[in-house]
Amino acid sequence: MTDDPNAHPNRQGLGRVFNEVPKLYDRVRPGYPDELFSDLCAITGMDERSSVLEVGCGTGQATRSLAALGCSVTAVEPGADMAALARQRMASFRNVEVETSRFEEWDNCGRRFDVLVAASSWHWVDPSIGWQRAHDMLPPGGWMALLGHVVVRRPGEPEVYAETADLHERFCPGNPDWGHPPLEEDVRGTDEGWGPVDDPGELFGATIVRWYPTVQWFTGDGFADHLRSLSLYRRLDREVREPLLDAVAERIRTRMGDRASRRYLSVLRVGRRAR
Repeated sequence: MTDDPNAHPNRQGLGRVFNEVPKLYDRVRPGYPDELFSDLCAITGMDERSSVLEVGCGTGQATRSLAALGCSVTAVEPGADMAALARQRMASFRNVEVETSRFEEWDNCGRRFDVLVAASSWHWVDPSIGWQRAHDMLPPGGWMALLGHVVVRRPGEPEVYAETADLHERFCPGNPDWGHPPLEEDVRGTDEGWGPVDDPGELFGATIVRWYPTVQWFTGDGFADHLRSLSLYRRLDREVREPLLDAVAERIRTRMGDRASRRYLSVLRVGRRAR
């Protein structure tokens, strides 16, 4: 499960809920494997001479890895508090600039970039504006890269949602977004296109898709904090969210030995700007 844009028609308003908890977001959200950035460089030819535009940098999880490559990074983040924390995290890198703006409204001052990267953020961008702007800010042959995580499960493994389904139904009955993550093997079979976002049509060519398995481990309290950073839970009224997450933490402590995993497939989707 990821933050599903189809469930969130108010992209602008709901996309800013993360700005309420920037430090929590920075602490509990998963990063991206080094292998992903190695593949990104190999596919796009990125090096220290490249200019990169990152859309929706959050607190800078992916920005750190991009900066470490030595390329010039301009990161755009709509949440003022998220952007401020990203600037703190990036203070030691002279090749990174963080600007506070929605991508749809951001003034690029006529600049073009070799690569545009969006890490778990592109689904918050208005597709009727975003794809054309991305195309226009890249030179012919420039690259678009979407990074993300899909929560998955493997058969027979203990899984938090199975252990807490009754709690979710008790505190927030009838919510269609609750449920088991998909099986890892099923997700690996979806290796075409741009994933769960609107298609750009003829603006970009065929995608290259790579998957990277990742696991996060949490205590009960840590898992509850992780859920507090997700839009699915942030959009709940506090009077519903907090008792639910307290109950989830207690269930993990009592039934799962206070140790819960969250299994991901991190994904890289790369496509070239059409001429």
